[in-house]
Amino acid sequence: MLMSVNTVRRLAAKILKVGENRVKIKPEDVKKASEALTTDDVRALISGGSIQADRVKGVPRTRAKILHAKKKKGRRGGSGSRKGSKYSRVPKKTQWMAKTRLQRRTLREMRVTDRLNEGVYRKAYRMIKGNAWRSKGAMLAHFEDAKWLKPAAKKGEAAPAEKK
Repeated sequence: MLMSVNTVRRLAAKILKVGENRVKIKPEDVKKASEALTTDDVRALISGGSIQADRVKGVPRTRAKILHAKKKKGRRGGSGSRKGSKYSRVPKKTQWMAKTRLQRRTLREMRVTDRLNEGVYRKAYRMIKGNAWRSKGAMLAHFEDAKWLKPAAKKGEAAPAEKK
């Protein structure tokens, strides 16, 4: 007795561990498939290539990858894409911490390279804590104006400690 093609498809799906809709029988081998009598016959058709499982289609990630790359570069962040207020996105405290750490790092480097005058470091450090300057540039400009830098440390000239 011959098996119907639907039965062959069902058995093949079970053997291949896929859904019945993914089982494809080659049109020229449909007659051969309907002549199968046992599960072993169906296995033989699978190994012979007459019956095979379609691959999973999936969702292409190409566009998502392109968008992600743009966002990583800082694009696509306009006012229409923002949710939350200015300071909920980057809180004031976080901004202050970043600025303070940068200024303290700069001050430390200046002390190590011996660019500061005597007794300036501690005063500047306290001023940083008191939020005296809005940026590193403003801090350095104040150092220039207040003459807190040693003469050799001005722009264009190398500091004495930097020579090797």
